[in-house]
Amino acid sequence: MSVLTRDEAQTRAQLLDVRSYTIELDLTTGDETFDSRTVIRFATRADADTFVEVKPAELRSVTLDGQPLDPETLDGNRLPLKNLTAGEHELRVEAAMRYSRTGEGMHRFTDPTDGETYVYTQLFMDDVQRVFTAFDQPDLKSVFELSVTAPEGWTVLANGITEHTDGVWKAAPTPLISTYLVAVAAGPWHSVTIEHRGLPFGIHCRRSLAPHLDAEADELFEITKQCYDRYHEKFDEPYPFDSYDQAFVPEFNAGAMENPGLVTFRDEFVYRSAVTDAERQTRAMVIAHEMAHMWFGDLVTLRWWDDIWLNESFAEYMGYQTLTEATRFSDTWTDFGVIRKGWGYDADQRPSTHPVAPEAVHDTASALLNFDGISYAKGASALRQLVAWLGEKDFLAGINTHFTRHKFANATLADFIDSLAAHTDRDVHAWADAWLRTTGVDTLTPRVTPGDDGTYTLRVERTGSRPHRIAVGLYDLDVADEGRRLVLRERLDLDVPGAEPQPIGKRPTLLLLNDGDLSYAKVRFDPESFEGVRTALSGLPEPLTRAVVWNALRDAVRDGELPAAAYLETARTHLPHETDLALVQGVLSFAAAQVADRYLAPEERPAALATLSSLCRDLIRRTEDGSHPGLRLIAVRHLIDVTAHPESIAAWLADGTVPGGPELDPELRWRILSRLAVLGATDEAAIAAELERDPSATGQEGAARCRAALPDAEAKSRAWDAMFATDDLSNYLFTATAQGFWQPEQADLVRQYVPRFYEDAVAVAARRGPAIADAVGRWAFPAYAVDGETLSLGETCLRDADPIPALRRKLVDQLDDLGRALRVREL
Repeated sequence: MSVLTRDEAQTRAQLLDVRSYTIELDLTTGDETFDSRTVIRFATRADADTFVEVKPAELRSVTLDGQPLDPETLDGNRLPLKNLTAGEHELRVEAAMRYSRTGEGMHRFTDPTDGETYVYTQLFMDDVQRVFTAFDQPDLKSVFELSVTAPEGWTVLANGITEHTDGVWKAAPTPLISTYLVAVAAGPWHSVTIEHRGLPFGIHCRRSLAPHLDAEADELFEITKQCYDRYHEKFDEPYPFDSYDQAFVPEFNAGAMENPGLVTFRDEFVYRSAVTDAERQTRAMVIAHEMAHMWFGDLVTLRWWDDIWLNESFAEYMGYQTLTEATRFSDTWTDFGVIRKGWGYDADQRPSTHPVAPEAVHDTASALLNFDGISYAKGASALRQLVAWLGEKDFLAGINTHFTRHKFANATLADFIDSLAAHTDRDVHAWADAWLRTTGVDTLTPRVTPGDDGTYTLRVERTGSRPHRIAVGLYDLDVADEGRRLVLRERLDLDVPGAEPQPIGKRPTLLLLNDGDLSYAKVRFDPESFEGVRTALSGLPEPLTRAVVWNALRDAVRDGELPAAAYLETARTHLPHETDLALVQGVLSFAAAQVADRYLAPEERPAALATLSSLCRDLIRRTEDGSHPGLRLIAVRHLIDVTAHPESIAAWLADGTVPGGPELDPELRWRILSRLAVLGATDEAAIAAELERDPSATGQEGAARCRAALPDAEAKSRAWDAMFATDDLSNYLFTATAQGFWQPEQADLVRQYVPRFYEDAVAVAARRGPAIADAVGRWAFPAYAVDGETLSLGETCLRDADPIPALRRKLVDQLDDLGRALRVREL
């Protein structure tokens, strides 16, 4: 299949004006394909040749201006339109299209709980071509009129309000939107609807999840309404569509997708097991993020994919900020600092790094790779720094000017910067060049110098090139609290570079750069401050401050400046006293998945797991009074994951509860069974019995994960063949199988599969496409095998095997992380 290049898109945009699409989909034609009929009305500005995109199972007929075209002229995904004359045209295309099992195009899912079937679209980047014929690029916006023939008993959701007669559902015509934003979700949905400020709101899920959605409906609607109202306080342009539906759909690849009027979410957000408040906050942030896209991305859309940050960075920033301002989740930036920012820092230090706003993205395949921690987390961090530098009033004024100038149209970075510049005397063009056109992470280091009078001055050294406006926190030990608590003496506001050495009085116990986390940079400690961190980190008063410290420790481990064992020691000392759920989750995850599993040598891993088990047991004992159920749940989950002794968790599974709670819900039962499988303490009969107890889609994934984790040569062979020898697994079942396969405890058993991985990964990615390629590179990579041979095999694959772009990017990142782990071990 040909990918669309930037030059081709620019040429076609200069030629075409796409008036409207009329799309008819028939979902009653069988389990493998559906019928798609498309009428495109468009005008050409000159005599020329062009092409339209479609990826059919069968191209049945093509008519241009009443004259038939030969379907055999379809070349891959391109249907040539030759000898067009300037003026109005009408293209009619009839085709059969394949349903997807990989979350791309029109995904089809049959619920194992009740046998009901659901379909939904994910048309991002170039997958609209799997559903209907289109001039598929973001700057050829058009009006879409959609009708869908569906089986009896189904409901069809779309971008606009739908009405139905005799099994045919018609959606209201859309305003001008891009092709990738068209959406359909069809099936016997369970729906809950309300009206807010005159607009219909709906939430929808599979019928088998109905009781869980009903239990969550009040919270989901409350967050939705609060965000909607807050955005209307911020933005001059009102919500631009006729309804707001949120559909929680199965086997969804992303967290959510911002289809105007019909946002689709992965249906794990309809909780069927116990969750923490931090997880509820994450769901709320995704709701806020996707709603921000109604303006950033849907009302005003990027012209080409080099400006994807205009969508994602803004939605990320606005999601966190609006959630903090408008909902009960008032400390979301701590979660951002702990979870999202590390994603950005890691991505920005790999060979695959790129600017937030690249000068040019050559084609759609390249653009797909840029949906990463840079476009989301780094871009949002840059915007947070921009607001700190520019001021929120001028920032919002610039945004509103941008909406007014470009509503229902397309815009570029230059357009956005011009809108900001209209409201400030600051040089925002220079800011954009420094922050958005560069790569890498700056490092800020304090230099503390004593004076003759016993006081000290501070100078901040910067490695990198960006300007930073930061706060510096000066913290002293509270001597009345036996040295366990740190008290903020003062926060200094500094510009780096440019600030003169700052007097700071007596030396503080902890001098913390970027306190408040308003900039995007790694920070270091002077020796005295590191000693203060080691002894009193948990005594810092604010969770966001503690997040900055934990991130600095994490970065120091990754950079080989802090021994991995020292990070574990710090966690063991201070995490039992932590109250913020995001911090506990983030620190435990890094300590287990990176420090214990990768950065420490294999012979050191058992002691590391014992340390983490002891830490988790401390947290469990601390929460016996029921005062911190979320903290207890996190500790129980992590204790299950790191235990080396199966007896206690096997007893939990037999009893159906953790002593003192919680009772084991499906998530915890499958988590325990998975760990027992890794340790060789369960078998196929137990897995089958648990699947009979929980035959849901999540149960199917749990069983696949457990079966792949069994320390048995035959089980490993079956799992490998399921992933690589056939194409039967859906995207979610592939991921679950991959998650179970590689286990550090089973290094000898799976060693033979390491060299096989590269050849088989390249082949399955080529057959099944980008979504499976992403899963292969993310989950099926032998990350446990931290050795030179794995690195050498991967480098050979990249050089000689020509993996598709989606897999190549994942392998580049994985191999860079592997090389980093090797260097950390050596140090």
